[in-house]
Amino acid sequence: MNEMLRRVFKRLYFLVEIILACVRWYVAYPLSLRQLQQMMAERGVEVDHSIIHW
Repeated sequence: MNEMLRRVFKRLYFLVEIILACVRWYVAYPLSLRQLQQMMAERGVEVDHSIIHW
């Protein structure tokens, strides 16, 4: 399953784990994209909230 996800996400800038963490948090909790941006920054990953917006 991981290999399949890696092929799907291979052209994206961020690691699959980072993308899946953002999706998981966004779906599970009532978070804004700016809150997700702050959470990722706390973990050392600099993203812009507009990048998170698919």
